[in-house]
This record gives sequence, C-alpha cells and structure tokens, in this order.
Amino acid sequence: MVLPVKRLGVAKSRLRGAVDAVPHERLALALAQDTVAAAVACPYVAEVLAVTDDPTVADALAALGARIAPDLPGAGLNAAFAYGASLLPGRPVAALAADLPALRPEELAAALRDATARSYVADAPGTGTVLLTAPVGVPLEPRFGPGSAAAHRRSGALPLPGDWPTLRRDVDTAADLAAATRLGLGPHTGAVASVQC
Repeated sequence: MVLPVKRLGVAKSRLRGAVDAVPHERLALALAQDTVAAAVACPYVAEVLAVTDDPTVADALAALGARIAPDLPGAGLNAAFAYGASLLPGRPVAALAADLPALRPEELAAALRDATARSYVADAPGTGTVLLTAPVGVPLEPRFGPGSAAAHRRSGALPLPGDWPTLRRDVDTAADLAAATRLGLGPHTGAVASVQC
C-alpha cells in the first residue's frame, strides 16, 4: 500500500482554515495519521509505504507502523505513487489517498478483496480516485488529480462499485470534513476537529 504525503506546509490547501483554532499543518497530519492507522489495521495490507519528504510526517507515520521512503522523484503525486510502487516489487500494489480520516479497515479490506485486476475506487462525488490497485506484474499507472476517475477508466482500470462510504470520503474542503465527521472520524482527526475557538 503506497501513500504519498506532501510537506505539511503545502498539503491540503483548500482545507486551510477549516478548523479555526488549529494550525493547518496539524489538521493535514491528522488526516494522514488516521488513513495510515486504518490501512495498517487492514488484514489485506501487508505493508504501508509512506512517500514523504516531511520529517514530521515521517516520524508520525512511522510511529503508526508505516515504512517511510523519501520522495526521490519530487515530481508530484503520480510520480510519488509510481516510485512507491517500484519499491514493492513482486507483489500486488495499491495506491491510497492520504486524506481518508473516517476510513474503516473493513471497507478497505472489502475493496482490496474485490480488486482482482487493475481497479480503482472513485471518491464520493465520483470524479476523483481514492484507491487504485494493480496485481503482480501489472503496472500501477497512476493518474491521480482532477478528473482522475475518468482518467483511470480510460487507462483500462476497472471501477469497483462497492458501497464503501468511509473509503470514498476523502477530505479536500470544510464541507468534506463535515461529511467525514458524520461518518465518524478517526482519533487523530477527531481530536483536532473537536477543538473549538
């Protein structure tokens, strides 16, 4: 399982100010921490590899059980996903968004179990991608970014149609955070989001 995480100072820019009393970097880190904790707890995930150049992120995610790799390509999200996949040769690989604070391990397990070919899970609006998988010997070919669900479909990846609300609920905006809160946040984001002005 590969999760790239940007440096906290530039991560999740559209979410800036969503929790007034909390530094933005703390909220961005909490999203990644809850995502990694759920992935580590998933029985279908043998290893979580976080690709990041942020030492705070590296320390926090390593403490949760992730292996850390520096973002050597330094060329954006898709390059980081592809680089992380290259560090996991000879096994199936999955690329997971790092902003899924309500993610439940059982939903991730169900999606991974259903992914028998190169497959993707669209986000709640249906336009983005939260999970991309590739079996052994099949290139991951990530196409994350605006319109990524359609881009992954055009590239030959198969959509996974399961009803997995916590997996599909990525957080880019304050409205997304509110929707994730209704699903039940993980402990790191929950602690941050509960702070009041």
